[in-house]
Amino acid sequence: DNKVKVPQDNPSYEVKYVWLSKEENLGYYYGFSNQALWPLSHLAFVKPIFRDEDWRIYQEVNKKFAQSIYEECRDKKAVVFVQDYHLALVGKYLKELDPSITTILFWHIPWPAYEIFRILPQKQKFLESLLNYDLLGFHIRYFCNNFFEAVANELESKINKENSTVVFQGHVTRVKSYPISVDFEGINKKAKEKEVEEAMESLKEEFGLKNYKVIIGLDRIDYTKGILERIKAIDKFLEVYPEFREKIIFIQMGEISRIHLAQYKQLNDEINNLVEEVDFKYSTSVWRPIIFVRRHLSFCELLAFYRLADVCIVSSLHDGMNLVAKEFVSSRFDERGVLVLSKFTGVAREFQETLLINPYYPEEVAKTLFCALKMKEEEQKERMRKLRVHLQRNNIWRWIGKIISDIP
Repeated sequence: DNKVKVPQDNPSYEVKYVWLSKEENLGYYYGFSNQALWPLSHLAFVKPIFRDEDWRIYQEVNKKFAQSIYEECRDKKAVVFVQDYHLALVGKYLKELDPSITTILFWHIPWPAYEIFRILPQKQKFLESLLNYDLLGFHIRYFCNNFFEAVANELESKINKENSTVVFQGHVTRVKSYPISVDFEGINKKAKEKEVEEAMESLKEEFGLKNYKVIIGLDRIDYTKGILERIKAIDKFLEVYPEFREKIIFIQMGEISRIHLAQYKQLNDEINNLVEEVDFKYSTSVWRPIIFVRRHLSFCELLAFYRLADVCIVSSLHDGMNLVAKEFVSSRFDERGVLVLSKFTGVAREFQETLLINPYYPEEVAKTLFCALKMKEEEQKERMRKLRVHLQRNNIWRWIGKIISDIP
């Protein structure tokens, strides 16, 4: 029946597989989802690609998911919570099968300004489909306002920003912001475990980190994450502040993703070349400034890296939220470490105690890294304490709780 009970060691719910053909995967996932919607929604200066065949397959796959969901909740009072841009049309098809099903979509990436959104050839059909949902969630209010503007320009509808609703063809859709978070208590507890302490010692030994200040970056390899810009900023930092040569190590962790797409292959090559260039420029017989870790990290290793870091840098060119920033803060029960954060992330609107940067401006990033590395322990603790209090209050459970409480 294409179902599996999870977690395996203590099953508490079921996951149902929806199998896709190679053609469906190429057109739906690699095509419309990640060559059209993903670049359209991120201000990273990569042109979206629109193909009628991708749109056709995207619709078919969304219909396939809707049918599979309907088979599970037929003749039941159901609430269906759909996740992200890959499945934007599922709500429409579910309502066609059973109008009584309550549908929610959380859009995990930015919603672009109207001047960008209007590039989408299927913009009206796309908006009409989204307005079949009963509740539509975004990370921040700014994305909600962008959505309202798109609807106002493209569809005959009634928008009430005070009540955060859109009425289209008699159907009411609530449109609200819910900044996603992490399991603060779970991460905080795990970070204290002996297994993480042992992993820290192991990583220090493996990468030769003892006696160095450590700067970390952790990302999926994607052009929106500003990895090239980050490496260029490290180059500028070592140029402007030569006293930090042989004193710091920058570790960039990143797994290759969407390697079937040309833009991602090219980006991976560019990152490799730039790391080699900067390392060649500054390395000595006993030190190299940049280490690029390409392997998959266990959760334990991830927390160990967070705890080892003197500075964590998030330099996204555009990001709906960014949970690396929140994971880093959650792991630092010692109230040490400095978070250097792009202004163009959703989380920057929550985290006022971080050092904010414009990732397109390497001189500014270099100066901010200098300030982070020179920051006194008292100031680190004060900033980190405030961030952790905020996260403890606004954790993943409060996020889902707010959404559930707004179900019409």
